[in-house]
Amino acid sequence: MARHRWVRWLAAGLILVVGLAVAGPFIYIHFIEGPPEPKLALPRSKGTNPSLPHETSLTGTWNVTSGSKAGYRVREVLLGQSATAVGRSSDVSGSLVIAGTVLREARFSAPLETVVSDQSERNASFDGRIMDVARWPDATFVLSSPVDFGHVPAPGRVVTTMARGELTMHGVTHLLALRISAKTKGSSIYVLADGTVVFADWHIQNPSVDGFVTTASKGTLEVLLHVVKGAVPTTSRTSAPRPGSPGPVTLPTTTVPPLSIKPRP
Repeated sequence: MARHRWVRWLAAGLILVVGLAVAGPFIYIHFIEGPPEPKLALPRSKGTNPSLPHETSLTGTWNVTSGSKAGYRVREVLLGQSATAVGRSSDVSGSLVIAGTVLREARFSAPLETVVSDQSERNASFDGRIMDVARWPDATFVLSSPVDFGHVPAPGRVVTTMARGELTMHGVTHLLALRISAKTKGSSIYVLADGTVVFADWHIQNPSVDGFVTTASKGTLEVLLHVVKGAVPTTSRTSAPRPGSPGPVTLPTTTVPPLSIKPRP
C-alpha cells in the first residue's frame, strides 16, 4: 500500500510540474505581461482644420517631426507559449525630398539605445548581445530608387506602394524592401512603412535564449513618419564608430526602376 501511495504521489507531482510548465508562461503572457502594442497605423482624419491647409504641391523638403516612431516586432515562444515582442523609439530624425509627384530622396534614422519594449530584460539583451548599441549606436534607412506618386493624393486618401533602400545597422548595410502607405493631413504627410528583416543579413545574433525563449530568425521593422515642409529637422544623434570598431560592411545591392504608387480602392 505504501508503495502504491508513493507512486500516486509521484504521478501527481509530475502532473503538477507539467501543469505549471504550461500554465505558468500562459498566465505570464496573457495576464501579467499583457497584449503587445498594436501595429503602427496612419492617423484617422477628423475633418478639415482650417489652420492646416491641404498641400496642392508636394515639391520641397519634408522633415521628420514629433509623432514619428520606429521599432521592431518579433514573434517568440516562451516555454511553449507564443508571444510577440515589440520595441519602439520616438526619437526619429530624417527628411524626404519630393519633386512634383516623385519622391527623390528619403532618409531616416533612430538611435538604438532609445528603442525600448515593456521588458527590462529584453531591453538589456537588445542593447547588449543582440545589437551591441555601444559599438553600433544607430539604425539608418536611405532610399535607393525614386518612387513616383503619379498625382497629389486627395486629403485623407491613402496611397500604397513599395520602396527599396539601404538599411544600415549592426555594422552592416543591406538592401531592404518596405511596404509603404501614405496620406496627407492638412499640411503634413504621414508615411507608414514596414519590412521583413532577416537577422542573418545584418549579422545579428538570433535573440533566442536557450531553454527559455525561442525567437524567429526574422522580424518586422515598423516605421511611422510624420513629416512637415520647411521645419527644422530633428538633430541627429548619429555617432562616429567607437575606437577599434570597424565601419559598416556594405553588401551588394541591385538597381531597380522607379516605383509607381497606386491609390487604395
